[in-house]
Amino acid sequence: MTFSCRGPWGESKKMWRAANAWILGLLVGAVGPAAAAEAPAEQRLGGDLFIAGGAVTVDQPVSGDLIAMGGSIDVDAPVAGDAVVAGGKLRFGVDVAGSLYAAGGRVTVAGKVGRNLRTAGGQTELGPKSEVGGNLSIAGGQVRLLGAVRGEVQAAGGRVRIDGPVGGDVLVTSGQLELGPGARIAGKLRYRSREPITQDPAAQVAGGVEMLVPAWSGDARASEPRGEHTGAPVWASGIAWMWTLGLVVLAAALIALLPGFYAGVANALRDRFGLSLLLGFVVLVCVPFAALFAFVTLIGIPLGLLLTALYLALLPVAYVSAGIGLGELGLRRLRPASAQTTGWRIAAAAFALVLLALAGWIPWLGGMVAFAALLAGLGALLLQTRRLFTRAA
Repeated sequence: MTFSCRGPWGESKKMWRAANAWILGLLVGAVGPAAAAEAPAEQRLGGDLFIAGGAVTVDQPVSGDLIAMGGSIDVDAPVAGDAVVAGGKLRFGVDVAGSLYAAGGRVTVAGKVGRNLRTAGGQTELGPKSEVGGNLSIAGGQVRLLGAVRGEVQAAGGRVRIDGPVGGDVLVTSGQLELGPGARIAGKLRYRSREPITQDPAAQVAGGVEMLVPAWSGDARASEPRGEHTGAPVWASGIAWMWTLGLVVLAAALIALLPGFYAGVANALRDRFGLSLLLGFVVLVCVPFAALFAFVTLIGIPLGLLLTALYLALLPVAYVSAGIGLGELGLRRLRPASAQTTGWRIAAAAFALVLLALAGWIPWLGGMVAFAALLAGLGALLLQTRRLFTRAA
């Protein structure tokens, strides 16, 4: 399991932060108090633990991998494998033997991570007793590295403070960069910033410090024909926005054809958000295995082909459904009188999908937001479909 993303923050980082805050607010808070009060949904498969809910506490050891999503998540028992966690407020007080992938409004790591740590959030902190055995990729509005990192560090944020030992090179893109008295960087420090570095006299950088040319400086080296946000070619950015436009058209068609159904999808996201995430993950993982099993049985090849086709068609619909649901929730809050108007609903869905697309450009966090939206959309579709079948029965 590997997540990677490169490239500095671009000139539109304020827009990204606003988009990200809006999306996370809907995904974690605007789903309503009912989601926060919902008992966590939990499933163990072998040694792996899948858990989601408003307030999640992991207090029993996990012998495999941990997959957790919720409004607040506290991990107080050791994890023997990898951990993938997303939510509003995340705290890791114990050790994760494998790699840790975490995204949330506030992320605090106080224990040891055996391999790599990839994390992003509004506020992200590695406590003084934390330790990362491999490499660290971290992003956030405020980033504090107080623990030890054995490998390399990539960091991006509005304000980054390093006050602990780092065994490899460090690359930082930030508004402000501070080196505290406990900073001990064994490799080279390279950074991009509008402001000069603030370095305590006791801080040590064995490989030296290099200030890189910011992408927004107008320097010829930074003015190559690349995408605005991630260093991708311009044509790739154009294709991405054409894809987003196609999703908006699909959302408009779904709202016009199934207005009542998608009102129910929004209700499912609001009332049963944790269960939507868990069900979405189960579908995302299990359907390909079911299709593969059908192919292996030979006589089930037609069924395998049908499952594969339905699965591939369902993924973009699920993502669009999450955008429709988020738009509905936002519209009900901001303009409740217009929540039943088709035009307003389409506009709100388009706005939500554009914000999701903008959030997707954010290093590390963008992938987490898109993944959470896909899972939530899949689960909400299943819950609403089941409710309709139950009512019909």
